[in-house]
Amino acid sequence: MSPLSPSALDQLFFEAHTHGSFAPREVEDSLLVQLYETLRWGPTAANSSPLRVVFVKSTAEKSRLLPCVAAGNTKKVEAAPVTAILAMDMRFHDKLPHLFPHVDAKAWYEGNDAAIAENAMRNSSLQGGYFVLAARALGLACGPMSGFDAEKVRVAFLEGTPWRPNFLCNLGYPADGTVHRRNPRLEFATACRIV
Repeated sequence: MSPLSPSALDQLFFEAHTHGSFAPREVEDSLLVQLYETLRWGPTAANSSPLRVVFVKSTAEKSRLLPCVAAGNTKKVEAAPVTAILAMDMRFHDKLPHLFPHVDAKAWYEGNDAAIAENAMRNSSLQGGYFVLAARALGLACGPMSGFDAEKVRVAFLEGTPWRPNFLCNLGYPADGTVHRRNPRLEFATACRIV
């Protein structure tokens, strides 16, 4: 395996920003399919893959989403061609006989609500990171958000399913001249230890 080029690392990390405004350009459904087909190959515990995604695109569906987000995020959702609801399937273990067939991994979770909740949150969040990287790799700008009412989102978009919201992510193409200066990040010595 070879290191990525500096330009690829810039696109994924060093020059990438969280976007709150977007160019008025449609994100094609085929690109959203490609986004999922890319991110799904990232590893999760026991290949559990609990992430589920609802891509909110239409004006009517956006109008249902807007009352669910914090006031400071309303304009960001309005500006984004797509807002993805990244959810976790609280019945992810039903898929384990297919996804992890060599052992009875479903039995590890069945009836154990604490283990289900922990795995669903941890691994859907991990897949959420792959989601952002895959979107950037495919040329999309991302605006991940946690400023929303999870219960309102659940009722409006996930009712009747075992899916629960984890976070939202606006997607689109970057608008010219709208990126803010990046905030600092913690240095290695503050955030890490080698033992």
